[in-house]
Amino acid sequence: MAFTPVFHSEWIKVRTLRSQVAALAMVLVVTALFSALASSDTGGDDFDPLFAVFFGVTFGQIAAIAFGTTAVSSEFQGGALRLSLAAVPHRGRWFAAKATAIAAPVFAVGLVTGVVTLAVGKAVLGAEADGLGWAEQVRGVVGCAVYLTLMALLAAGLTAVLRSGVATLSIVIPFLLIVSFVVGDASSDIADLLPDRAGQVALHETWAGAMGPWTGLGVTALWVAVALAAGAWSVRRRDA
Repeated sequence: MAFTPVFHSEWIKVRTLRSQVAALAMVLVVTALFSALASSDTGGDDFDPLFAVFFGVTFGQIAAIAFGTTAVSSEFQGGALRLSLAAVPHRGRWFAAKATAIAAPVFAVGLVTGVVTLAVGKAVLGAEADGLGWAEQVRGVVGCAVYLTLMALLAAGLTAVLRSGVATLSIVIPFLLIVSFVVGDASSDIADLLPDRAGQVALHETWAGAMGPWTGLGVTALWVAVALAAGAWSVRRRDA
């Protein structure tokens, strides 16, 4: 079977699950809400207006991760994977279509989220946002969409390996909300290479680390590539 019909079938699965649609909606709502709250606090010498505007991505990414996780974990319930692979015997093609069906809507929602979050954050910041140039704002919007997409794909790859949405969320969410900050406080050099911290460089106006915005997203993309490769291997080698 060609890739296009396989992708179409996977896209139908994604858009017909209410939990998936709700997760995409929460990406926008949570990101915009927490960005508005963060933008209301302009204190501190190290205040970064761009990151204040996009601070909500730190929490909105949880919804994106839940989206990627659920899209894959649903295949391991009730024998759904066996039916999928019966229709598409080429397992690598099926997994590529699944990953694309996850990435496309998250990226689209991520762009909308970036635009809305930028507007909300700038409105709350007021004069504090006057120094943000167009290039920085565009970078923030695009970086927001790319970062959210990468995190959803990272979760998808890990779920294919673990074959459990609960296990994936139990690992990824505490890592992002706790472990990453602890490691960051202990050693900033090591923490800069973690997938979340590297990818969020694009959301900062300035960054003291060695990586630039796109280099940071590239590091996150490498993490994602490893996770997806491991997920593809698991799908191809293990019993359905």
